[in-house]
Amino acid sequence: MARNDLRPMITLKSTAGTGYTYATRKSRRNDPDRLTLRKYDPRAGRHVEFREER
Repeated sequence: MARNDLRPMITLKSTAGTGYTYATRKSRRNDPDRLTLRKYDPRAGRHVEFREER
């Protein structure tokens, strides 16, 4: 398998409504559903949930 097939690039968008995003790779094998991570949003000034955008 090629690198992009197994670990595609995804965008994580803040749920705080600030529009801040993170770019990362995820494993399709371990996380087949949409990914949700709690990360720091500098525009909101606190940790919020970031959800995968497609």
